[in-house]
Amino acid sequence: MPLVHQVIKGQLATRRQGTHKTKTKAEVRGGGKKPFKQKGTGNARQGSSRSPLQPGGGRAFGPRPRDYTQHTNRKMVQGALRSALSDRVKAARLLVVDSFDIKEIKTKLLADTLKNKFKMAKVLVVDDTNKNLELSGRNLKEVRILRTTGINVYDLIRHDWVLFSKRAVEAVDKRLAK
Repeated sequence: MPLVHQVIKGQLATRRQGTHKTKTKAEVRGGGKKPFKQKGTGNARQGSSRSPLQPGGGRAFGPRPRDYTQHTNRKMVQGALRSALSDRVKAARLLVVDSFDIKEIKTKLLADTLKNKFKMAKVLVVDDTNKNLELSGRNLKEVRILRTTGINVYDLIRHDWVLFSKRAVEAVDKRLAK
């Protein structure tokens, strides 16, 4: 579990944009003139109307643009993938079919097949080079279609069911072989 958690955390952190930014008091427009004299007003000393203490002033410790990327070692990712796949096998939530033969691009056809024939709701389908399957499933909310090169720990954990074609099982087995 710690390995799977670390890989998922790194995967989600890498997705973050990191483009958030607020202006400091040096970047806010205006504020060059001293707002009022130093002594005699009874108020605290102020040097700029763009101080973080003033309305319209800059933010004291606001967010800065940064990179959230976390590097995860290849062997750690492979171990986490093995662990997630074996968990799906133990839970009897992994299904292997001969092939997905979809003649035409129809979302309704794929949705009905997954719901009625396989009795699956939240499903991850893994297959290689099946363009009709990809185009049919891309608009389904609870279905994610991936190629074997795109299989990842987060999607395996997130979906209740995993559906593989035989070709995809061989490709993933080859990829994860020690």
